[in-house]
Amino acid sequence: MRLEPIANPTLARRLGFPAAALGATVLVASVLALIAGANPFATLGLIVDGAVGSRFALLETLNRATPLIFTGLAVAVAFRARLWNIGAEAQLYAGAIVAVLLGTGAVGSPFVLPLTAVVAMLAGALVLLGPVLLKTRLGVDEVVTTLLINFIMLLFVSYLLEGPMKDPMGMGWPKSAPLIKEARLPRLVEGLRLHWGFAIALVAAVAVWLIETRTTLGFEMRAVGQNRQAARFAGMPVNVVLVKTALLSGGLAALAGWSEVAGVKGHLSLDLSPGFGYMGIIVAMLALLHPLGVVVSALFCAGIFVGSDSMSRAAGVPTYIADMLLAAALLFMVLAILLTRARVVRG
Repeated sequence: MRLEPIANPTLARRLGFPAAALGATVLVASVLALIAGANPFATLGLIVDGAVGSRFALLETLNRATPLIFTGLAVAVAFRARLWNIGAEAQLYAGAIVAVLLGTGAVGSPFVLPLTAVVAMLAGALVLLGPVLLKTRLGVDEVVTTLLINFIMLLFVSYLLEGPMKDPMGMGWPKSAPLIKEARLPRLVEGLRLHWGFAIALVAAVAVWLIETRTTLGFEMRAVGQNRQAARFAGMPVNVVLVKTALLSGGLAALAGWSEVAGVKGHLSLDLSPGFGYMGIIVAMLALLHPLGVVVSALFCAGIFVGSDSMSRAAGVPTYIADMLLAAALLFMVLAILLTRARVVRG
């Protein structure tokens, strides 16, 4: 048996296999609920209700989706050019560090909020620039370097929180000094946690879509991603395109850390990210690397996590079911993509 590429998949094929992947994910969720000793239909209903069943639940889902949109966009941009950025977690923390360095009183300008956002993007871009230069100049695998930088960054953040950036008034878990009011993102809905970072994430998704579909850089990114040798033969500066892609990708991931500090936490701590950088890979893959699809995918993943938390409290089912659901969704979607673009033939 072998796979035979399909030049122009039919609409039924392009919609049918992803729909089947979604159905298989629901089936897995039902089996997991049965194993946990709960009613599968009731469990799925509780997940949906916990994610979008009330105004509070819906806004919490949107809030949880905000960093996932940023990291999903970062991964989608890089993967489109076949630049395997596994270091969005490190770039996220780079943006968070900048938010604290500039947002705790070092800059008193009324423009401190946009200034911290821009500098955060630069910091995230620089974190990814090193691995990309190693790749383009020395041929070092960026999967290894970006992954290792995640651990280095976490150790660096731990050092900062135990030393130079430690809040002198803080007690218990190490954290930084709080941001000043001018450096905080305003709430979209008064009294709830949803902040303007979500609106910025939506703007970023549209901006990335326009870059990929309406600019020379977007065309070059797609060309380099589809066939690097052909792009080089056509005269494209492949290494320069990869560096530009890295700068954009790292900057987007850094906005996730900046928005979490400026919009939700108000300070930096080691538990700022429960894995938003790694989740961005799942978000991007579920979205088929489409910038606008990233928004939908991030909302789906955020809804599963928020809904699972609510479901766990109501039904006594472990929240780890959410991780297993997302893993199953990713595996089934990857298989669906493969079967959409190729058919299995005998011989």
